[in-house]
Amino acid sequence: MTEKKRILFICTGNSCRSQMAEAILRHLGGDRFEAFSAGSHPAGFIHPLTIEAMGVLDIPVEGQTSKSWDEFADTHVDVVITVCDAAASETCPAWPGDAIAVHWSLPDPAYFPGDEDERVRFAIQIAQRIRAKIEGLIELDWAAERDELIGRLVFLGEI
Repeated sequence: MTEKKRILFICTGNSCRSQMAEAILRHLGGDRFEAFSAGSHPAGFIHPLTIEAMGVLDIPVEGQTSKSWDEFADTHVDVVITVCDAAASETCPAWPGDAIAVHWSLPDPAYFPGDEDERVRFAIQIAQRIRAKIEGLIELDWAAERDELIGRLVFLGEI
């Protein structure tokens, strides 16, 4: 059996987008992937919009917690994906090994204006976008040359 690919999703608060990405990869990735998420300034909770959107997609978030990226400072990961522009502009810790780092720019449902129904709909839309990206990530040829793999991961960020 091939070694699991370890993917770390980063956003500033680790309460919404990175939590969605962790849950979706954990749900869809089977025994081929390990999913983690963290934040540069963790909120300390999973945002209720995340819980609601994941419930609509029937993807569990139980057991996930908001945590600092410092908790992963000594953890080998294969890919680090920032999912918010603020975290992408920060200086990330140096991850052990030779992790690929890419950015997937996604708006934050926690700051979406509107009434509660509009905010929930927007959070579900973001979760669906993340799911599409992760479905592509799962289908990648992980034996490809590093530069090709980076290019495909960057492309996924653009869809």
